[in-house]
Amino acid sequence: QVQLVESGGGLVQAGGSLRLSCAASGRTLSKYAMAWFRQAPGKEREFVGAISWSGTRTSYADSVKGRFTISRDNAKNAMYLQMNNLKSEDTAVYYCAAEYSLSSPPTERHEYEYWGQGTQVTVSS
Repeated sequence: QVQLVESGGGLVQAGGSLRLSCAASGRTLSKYAMAWFRQAPGKEREFVGAISWSGTRTSYADSVKGRFTISRDNAKNAMYLQMNNLKSEDTAVYYCAAEYSLSSPPTERHEYEYWGQGTQVTVSS
């Protein structure tokens, strides 16, 4: 089993930055694609970005391109989401996810088996 724990959420003003972390345990995730999703109140959980097992391929939702950056450190079994120029519409609970994949990282929610509990990000305008 894989356990994922997100951290780094909080309250930030519009235009500010936050860095989320996702720590994995239970299994080495060096052969797993990882992703960030988010869910705002009353909305469906949506894709934010994903990174391949090697870290060489990334994919982002159009709404965050140029502002968010995903990275990972396989030695630490961790993934990160650097969020810059935050907007009020980025307010949501952010979840990390993992799935065994040696190809391009999946971008659909149903493709991921393991999920964290989420961390709240609130952007005040």
